[in-house]
Amino acid sequence: MGTHLTLTAADGHTFNAYRADPIGTPKGGIVVIQEIFGVNHHIRSVTDRFAALGYVAIAPALFDRIERNFECGYSQEEVQHAMQLVQARPVAGWMQDIAASRDAIADAGKIGVTGFCLGGSLVYGAAVNLPGFAVGIGYYGGMIASMADQAPKIPTMLHFGELDAHIPMSDVEMIKQKQPGVIVHTYNADHGFQCDERGSFNPEAAQIAWGRTLRFLDSHM
Repeated sequence: MGTHLTLTAADGHTFNAYRADPIGTPKGGIVVIQEIFGVNHHIRSVTDRFAALGYVAIAPALFDRIERNFECGYSQEEVQHAMQLVQARPVAGWMQDIAASRDAIADAGKIGVTGFCLGGSLVYGAAVNLPGFAVGIGYYGGMIASMADQAPKIPTMLHFGELDAHIPMSDVEMIKQKQPGVIVHTYNADHGFQCDERGSFNPEAAQIAWGRTLRFLDSHM
């Protein structure tokens, strides 16, 4: 359904992106931010799902700043390699890539931003720092707690798994206390529960979270 294209960030960095367009007039746009596994099959499928629901959706290849064209699956070896790459964390550059992706679909109308794991954290960063978004939805972002003193400037919803060994519930409670205006949902599920290609996939939690996500998007787009 989608197409691959090249975008240029404000600092001159060029990077790949995957874009999917709906049939007919779009009801808005959404930037889909990857996990540490790159813009892989799962992230492309999520992007396609948003397009099928009427949104212009785009997923920037953030890891092009570290290793161009990187994408992988979920074997132990692949996860270890991805974890090594993410240590670089060029967050300022990633914010520019997200902004360029937002601008690439600006003609779709209001733009939302969503992301998973690493992308969930970057959604919160975008909600705090980047103008031009109407709504943000982050899934199991491990760095959000470290940013919780900063309030999002847009309506923001966060999803976490109560069984997530990477994100303690104490962090989630801290986020709720510091940012009562942020909608936070938790589920009896592990990290990565939304990804149907991972062993931690939880169909019930994924269905509930997806429904909440779509309703939240519709209410702010």
